[in-house]
Amino acid sequence: MPFFAQLLTVLVFACLSFAARGEKLRIVTEPWAPYVYEEDGKNLGLDYETTAIVFKRLGIEVEWQFLPWKRCLSMLETGQADGALDIFHSDERDATLLYPIEPLSDVEFVMFYANDRPHPFRQLEDLKGLTIGTSPGYLYSPDFSQSTLFTREPAPTHEANFGKLLRGRIDLLITDRRVGQHLLDQLNIRDQITENPTVISRQSQYLAVRRNAGMDLLVARFGAELKRFKREPAYAELSARYGAAPVDAVPLGNASASRKTVEQQESSAQ
Repeated sequence: MPFFAQLLTVLVFACLSFAARGEKLRIVTEPWAPYVYEEDGKNLGLDYETTAIVFKRLGIEVEWQFLPWKRCLSMLETGQADGALDIFHSDERDATLLYPIEPLSDVEFVMFYANDRPHPFRQLEDLKGLTIGTSPGYLYSPDFSQSTLFTREPAPTHEANFGKLLRGRIDLLITDRRVGQHLLDQLNIRDQITENPTVISRQSQYLAVRRNAGMDLLVARFGAELKRFKREPAYAELSARYGAAPVDAVPLGNASASRKTVEQQESSAQ
């Protein structure tokens, strides 16, 4: 058998190894509506449904677990999970994780404030003396996380953060634009809280898997099929159903600031 044919056979076998062994790919993620979440016992969300469709086309069965983000990272590190959904790229994790070339979605981190205690701003210096609600398991950009101008106060859930904002226990909270807008409707508080248009940072979300045998080809096939699906009308309809990001976003400070990374991973997981 020619060398090329032998190589192709090996690659195909490796990519189909999960199906051949009757195993499922174990994927962990944190509820992060509208990208991925559970409702009435059903898994939903733009990135979840996109990923499920791509894996179905590839013939790969998936076992899903929805957990707090720190637990997701811990399971990746210990080998209890094969991959994570909606994880941001991190250079220090390249040694252990593989990322497709095609991202699932892009997020924009913005801040929200209570209407009866407005705190509109255009730069971080405008936040001097304030308390900002954050999320555990998230590592924000250095200029935000290391600033001594304001205080960062974590909450166990995104819903808890909005509750603290309404009660005046924090002055603003930071989260993704779509996540925040989804929660305003879900919690029925749209008339009480306003989104500040200034974008703190932007980042792409991926499906990443552990570096194991055959995973490099799986990631390549996933990325190619994902890119193909995102060109189809079905993806446009799915994206529209979960809301497109507004086009009137205002970058923080300048264009270079808007490219600063807000990592969803921590350097170490509990």
